[in-house]
Amino acid sequence: MSSLFELSKLANVQALYINVRGLFRDAQLAEADLDARVLVAEASGYEPKNLALHYDEGVSAQAHAKISKYVEQRLAGKPVGRILGKREFWGLEFSLSAATLEPRPDTETLIEATLAFCQAHGGLDKPWVFADIGTGTGAVAIALLSELPNAVCVAVDVSEEALQTARQNAANNDVLKRFLTVCGSYLDPLARSFDFVVSNPPYIRSAVIEGLSHEVKQHDPMLALDGGVDGLTAYKELIGNAKRVLKTNSALLMEIGFDQANELINLTRELVGLEVRCERDLAGQPRVVVVVFP
Repeated sequence: MSSLFELSKLANVQALYINVRGLFRDAQLAEADLDARVLVAEASGYEPKNLALHYDEGVSAQAHAKISKYVEQRLAGKPVGRILGKREFWGLEFSLSAATLEPRPDTETLIEATLAFCQAHGGLDKPWVFADIGTGTGAVAIALLSELPNAVCVAVDVSEEALQTARQNAANNDVLKRFLTVCGSYLDPLARSFDFVVSNPPYIRSAVIEGLSHEVKQHDPMLALDGGVDGLTAYKELIGNAKRVLKTNSALLMEIGFDQANELINLTRELVGLEVRCERDLAGQPRVVVVVFP
């Protein structure tokens, strides 16, 4: 079995990676191999995807010190994104803060669904005006702005700290001039001027929060997780008030929990009398609901 002490003895990148991977596998981490590759690459100054190209290279004392610290934190339950203070999403890099969730791969389904809507209603080059509710790191809005060159986004969040993080991420990804922030709750600060609204709202039922993993409970902000008793608090706000801020022939696109599709279909019929289209993620689970407002 590998140990933290042994990491300082390893001569090259390949040996370091294999030993860190062994530590993570022994700890039964869900993504042991990926976590090891990302952390060893960061400590060594390489891109994770190119780590194998540097297997024969030596490991500096500085890199040994970094990886030992990273491994200790990861084994204590700290997520990789929190260790590094950043996370990749849609091929872009996003800084994290205590007030933001880590962008997750499943949310890329929301980007795909939104781009499909745009392509079908005027094309990607159209001067879209859209809102991102609960923007957090700004990942959803910034990913969309990177694909919609003439679009402008108004990003809303109740946390000024989150908005500060989002503005920095917008600047780092060269879209700050088209990324406007407003501190407020849901759609309250907005008026009728939007072609579409996107959101990855809190959707976990309050009673389920206690059963979440240590990594989530200790490192993700509860405001971004807790969706109320039924997990639908945010959806009721968004669906019920969307028409007030949307133009005609517009859309509300929202990420949902894997088991919420039927509830969202019924809720949308009840609140606004409209049908919902569900888009599935790579695992085949319903992940995004699209509500088109005529």
